[in-house]
Amino acid sequence: MISYFILASLAAIFLVSLPRSNLIMNVITQLHTLIIALLAGYLLYTDTATAYLWDSNLFIDSLSAYMIFISGIIFWLATVFAKGYNESLINTGELNPKNVRFFYIAFNGLLLSLILAFSSNNLALLWIFAELTTILSALLIVVLNAKENIIAAMKYIFITSIAMVFSFIGMILLFSLTKYGYGEATLRWDLLMQYAEDFPPELFIVSFVLLFIGFAAKSGLVPFHIWLPAAHSKAPSNVSAILSSSVISVGIYAIIRLFSLTRPNPETHDFASALLIAFGIITIGIAAFSMVTRTNLKKLIAFSSVEGMGLLVLAIGLGTETALFWALFLLGAHGLVKALMFLSAGIIHWQYHSDRADSIHSLFLLQPLAAVGLIMGGLAIIGTPFLPFFVPKIMILSQLGLRSIPLLFLVVLLFAIVASAFVIFLLRIISPGDDLPAKRKIPFSMRLPVVILFVIVLLLGLFFPDKISEIMQHMLEQLGWSM
Repeated sequence: MISYFILASLAAIFLVSLPRSNLIMNVITQLHTLIIALLAGYLLYTDTATAYLWDSNLFIDSLSAYMIFISGIIFWLATVFAKGYNESLINTGELNPKNVRFFYIAFNGLLLSLILAFSSNNLALLWIFAELTTILSALLIVVLNAKENIIAAMKYIFITSIAMVFSFIGMILLFSLTKYGYGEATLRWDLLMQYAEDFPPELFIVSFVLLFIGFAAKSGLVPFHIWLPAAHSKAPSNVSAILSSSVISVGIYAIIRLFSLTRPNPETHDFASALLIAFGIITIGIAAFSMVTRTNLKKLIAFSSVEGMGLLVLAIGLGTETALFWALFLLGAHGLVKALMFLSAGIIHWQYHSDRADSIHSLFLLQPLAAVGLIMGGLAIIGTPFLPFFVPKIMILSQLGLRSIPLLFLVVLLFAIVASAFVIFLLRIISPGDDLPAKRKIPFSMRLPVVILFVIVLLLGLFFPDKISEIMQHMLEQLGWSM
């Protein structure tokens, strides 16, 4: 099955490099992303998601299949959106028609690099493919004709790559621990899980901290977050959707697996837990206060992604089965909600040619679908009842309360600030304005992904099928958190 993912991706990259037609490149990419989503969904649903390839250095377990499935869905919807959206960018001069082929090659290449990152049974391979996602993401950011995009992409590469050097050092240390402790040097996840109980606590803590620095930067955690708002706000909206959903999830994915290695040793586990909780709360706090002052729609959404990553790391750090269960669920729900918001922001950009709040007004009158999508996403992020974040937030907060009541009150206060920032901003852009611009017709290819995501987000909030619970529980079992 891993080989099917790889062959489908390589075929798509080759095929989009051939035609001159933008439509053909879009159709090929749609087929590629849909095939990836369907294959991963099949593995999850049939519970046959454990497979190995290349001397067991590549594997797909339930967590890998889950991440690939979510990525495949979002990439497919972003590709459908791109059909009309890219035409708009070309018409306004923001996208050079000669760069469209380059866009689709990098787009398909990014999905392949994510698949390889999520299916790496080797920490070194995960590190390499995570770095590759950074490069390909930066290429998608600079596809637009703007100097600011080049600056944002360079900032992204510089910060994350420097931080990943620390992870490289931590990886070498972890490799040495297995070599001198067991006579078999390895960075394979399955073997590391077997050896973790006997790792020297002091050395493993140093290794964990170094590895965490790199993947925290990749996830946009404070203080490494400064690249994220610039990169996500300057990229095309469909690219912003995949950056805020799939790409930054690579770091969280790595942190989940690394944190699972600490479980057998109480000393290491307690330290790692405290570290993640501290970073999670600080990240939520900085993101919350940053959102209050935002006047740019895409930057507001980007800072809410920083806040979402903080919540995920906090939940992981709590280290209970309940907190991790809902962290895994949120990892997928967060990606879908962010895709809904950024694609809605793309429609708004189409209408107003701006992302600034002072240029956007009468949104319900001009683009009701984008207004509904944006409001739905905002309500979901702040934890409104009957939407996907409500139950997970309640359960994670309850686990935090068992650990520390003062921290619980602090996080609730920060969530209230986030909610206020969203409400104030949304009220500004939906309020009537004096100068009402002409309503622009939005192509069906841009409206369809927003409608699909709206329905998915609504259903995830209203229903929680037993099958989803089984999948999450299976992931916990494979990570060693549920027996």
